[in-house]
Amino acid sequence: MSRILLVLPPLVVFLLVLTVSCVLTRPLFAASGPMTEVFPVQKAAPIAIVIETAGSEAELRRHMRVKNHVAELSTGTIRFSEAPIGSFGFIAPQSLGMALVTQSPDLELERVASTFNAYEIHKVADGNGLLVGFMSTDAASQIFPSERPKNLRIALYSNSVDKAPTIVAVPLSKLMIDRMPMRLDPKKSDSPVVLDMDLLTTVNRKSPGRQ
Repeated sequence: MSRILLVLPPLVVFLLVLTVSCVLTRPLFAASGPMTEVFPVQKAAPIAIVIETAGSEAELRRHMRVKNHVAELSTGTIRFSEAPIGSFGFIAPQSLGMALVTQSPDLELERVASTFNAYEIHKVADGNGLLVGFMSTDAASQIFPSERPKNLRIALYSNSVDKAPTIVAVPLSKLMIDRMPMRLDPKKSDSPVVLDMDLLTTVNRKSPGRQ
């Protein structure tokens, strides 16, 4: 027994060092640097979010940001893939429509909306993107996976209007569109816009950013 103990310690020490090194390596590297994710990530997309609270548009947007745990971007303009997790930005309606129609690999976000009718985008904790907008109360109640068919045609407004007072956030990776956003008042460049689209129950792997 004594001779066995004399032979084993070097091997035991080596194995212990190797084990500890493997356990510690991932947390140490994971903790360094800011967290970023490419849009949208290859993970299960989050479900749609509805906030059934009355209030002004500014108040409803604050409620949604708190719900999604996001804060304002720290830079003027940044691509979604480079934006930090837990942040939100804005994108002009035409830029959003073009990115979704052409299946662009990324989105350009602004810290401050350049137009009144810009859409808001949240980069949530798991790296996925949520598109924030407004819907009618009846339509908003149907966007949860358990309440909708495989494909649900929805109209998402950039701003709160009489016909769409309920704020929602829908996963970008579950959207399929075939047309550009339309202004409610064609004569006004800053008129609220509406984006007609299909909301899918499963991730649309042909959406922007899907590799």
